[in-house]
Amino acid sequence: MSQAVSQATAPVLDPITVEVIGAALSSIVEETGEALIRASYSTNIKERRDCSTALFNAAGETLCQAEHIPIHLGSFIGIIPHIMRKHRVEDMRPGDVFVGNDAYEGGGTHLPDIVLAEPIFVDGKIVAWTVNLAHHSDFADRGHAHIYQEGLRIPPVRLYRQGVLQEDIQNLILLNCQVPHERLSDLRAQMAANRVGVQRFQGLCAKYGADVVLAAADALLDYAERKMRAGIAAMPDGTWHFEDVFDNPEIDYNLPLRVTATIAGDSMTLDFDAPDQLRAGLNMTYTALLATAYYVVKSVVDPTILPNAGLARPLSITAREGSVLNCVHPAAVNGRVQTCQRVSDLILGALAQAVPERVTACSNSACTVATFIGQKADGSTWVYLETMGGGGGARATKDGLDGIHVHATNTSNLPVEALEIEYPLTLMRYELVQDSGGVGTHRGGMGLRRVYRADRDCLVRVDVSRLRSQSWGLLGGGEGARGAVECGPGVEFRKEAAALKAGQWFAVVSPGAGGYGPPAARPEDAVARDVAEGVISATRAKQAYA
Repeated sequence: MSQAVSQATAPVLDPITVEVIGAALSSIVEETGEALIRASYSTNIKERRDCSTALFNAAGETLCQAEHIPIHLGSFIGIIPHIMRKHRVEDMRPGDVFVGNDAYEGGGTHLPDIVLAEPIFVDGKIVAWTVNLAHHSDFADRGHAHIYQEGLRIPPVRLYRQGVLQEDIQNLILLNCQVPHERLSDLRAQMAANRVGVQRFQGLCAKYGADVVLAAADALLDYAERKMRAGIAAMPDGTWHFEDVFDNPEIDYNLPLRVTATIAGDSMTLDFDAPDQLRAGLNMTYTALLATAYYVVKSVVDPTILPNAGLARPLSITAREGSVLNCVHPAAVNGRVQTCQRVSDLILGALAQAVPERVTACSNSACTVATFIGQKADGSTWVYLETMGGGGGARATKDGLDGIHVHATNTSNLPVEALEIEYPLTLMRYELVQDSGGVGTHRGGMGLRRVYRADRDCLVRVDVSRLRSQSWGLLGGGEGARGAVECGPGVEFRKEAAALKAGQWFAVVSPGAGGYGPPAARPEDAVARDVAEGVISATRAKQAYA
């Protein structure tokens, strides 16, 4: 009887209304993202755009995510279920805002990513959630043996209760931060972004009716599932294996990683094999693994699939609990994005055996990071996090892109002018690295070199990969060049960290990417152009292209 009543009262939707509401949801998350960026204080958000926004339905399923950072989905899909487990939905009121970041009790993927989630009420009932995430570049100069060394762990708690700031919670957070004025300003920007999300979604419900909006949202989830299943079904059935190694300054050996990809009809399974979790900040939570896999599979199967929870329904992602790729408490996770990058290329290596025309060669497989901490002339503490692009993998029909962020990250480099105004650093060189892209019919993208000079004493920590291994090519393409850390006089890195005196310099070199296809098939005029533009040296061109 209840099912019949439900069917009788369900709103009748037409495709145009569904499409219009879908576009409106996308517009809402993009607008909230821009509000966060424009209102923020730290360079990491206002310039590098290291943040994300999304909408979820009342059940905690992703309705739409802005085109920001793929890995941030890992924090989003975890926090709403955690909130609803820890707090009674019946006790939630308009204006309640929850804050959280913990990898084990808050659904997060690492502690600097602080999420604000707010339920959206219409007619006294929760109909959706607006969520945003900002990377707070504060947790520098910390250890990474376990989660307790990586910063303040925040389970989902109310930062605002019915619109009233809970100052004791905010004070607790700020007391554990090294640059509290930045954190306060960025938290306020996150709150402003949530206000936009709530108002825009309520406005959409006022225009079309909440029942119509929610029914359209459900239809969009189903549509994403159908597109994903259709795209998988168009790929050949079979099972493919791929393996690679992961290297990082935090560990002095190469870590073996493997994946088995199975396509059967309209579904896909990715089964990962990895060593036990490490006493290093390189472990991935399961939600981080899910976010990485969803991004890669979507990009290969059909990039036009809507970014909502429906695309995950045909996918099964497995990894042994307690391993590097599915860690458990108290594993450290701060540098998890480095492992995510390798997992991305691991999946591409497996799927390249099924649909090589859709897959790129291996990218630079890293998110090259330099994190500085020191004191300004007035005695205040400053923290600066810099992420660098590298080579993009060559494609079946085109060269790889140079100096770009790839896969799970999507931030930008801080402009030199902003860097030197904000911090006691001087950027002495910023350039593409000759001979860093793998050779091939289509060459791999080039890595970057950034040379920093400290204008005041400070500490720096560099997080990079592909220092010992190299990014692989496809179908005869060559490997990309390794990354590197280059030291000026008197500078010594112990593993990943160094103390810099005023006037000392060091350089970070990001890895290049693999080439695609046999080098002999590259047109002579393309090789000549590469030599003329400094992409490849004349000596290497003769060796590689004969």
